[in-house]
Amino acid sequence: MIELLSPVGDFESLKAAVQNGADCVYFGANIFNARAFANNFDMESLEKAIQYAKIRGVKTNLTLNTLIKDDEFEKAIELAKKVYEFGIDAIIVQDLGLAMHLIKMFPDLPIHASTQMTVHNLNGALELENLGFKRVVLARELSYDEIEYICKNVNIEIECFAHGALCISYSGQCLFSSMLRTVVHGNRGKCARSL
Repeated sequence: MIELLSPVGDFESLKAAVQNGADCVYFGANIFNARAFANNFDMESLEKAIQYAKIRGVKTNLTLNTLIKDDEFEKAIELAKKVYEFGIDAIIVQDLGLAMHLIKMFPDLPIHASTQMTVHNLNGALELENLGFKRVVLARELSYDEIEYICKNVNIEIECFAHGALCISYSGQCLFSSMLRTVVHGNRGKCARSL
């Protein structure tokens, strides 16, 4: 089955995506997502966004897709609990330790492997399938033939970007930004870009 997903950074873009045919939307809270420069959603607006989409038959995915520091772990779990209670359909995660905790904690909630996990081959997809992930968002650099090969040899759902930023390094890993002598860091959602 093909599903059209759309990123949304605020309530206006959520409405636009839902009203123009998105099957699913993904968005972040104002913490722990790799789109730090978007408006994002606070707790109150997260609940409203999820309900707005659900009433209209559109699925919702939360991007909880930055690397989590040890002292942030409980806060990330609390965010996951809240959106689970709000009725989120899936959570997109980069941090493997967080993902494994969420898979055990919420066995009925699909956990998706973010493109930032850089899964670029069949073995990576099979490993995530074995770990309990429901979907893997493949690395953006893959060719059509590579994507097709992976799809034919796994039982996990596969997601691919139809468009999106490509980096001078490997996209999703934000290596260029982390090498700059600035305070911005790609894996905290603040990529400086290579442009």
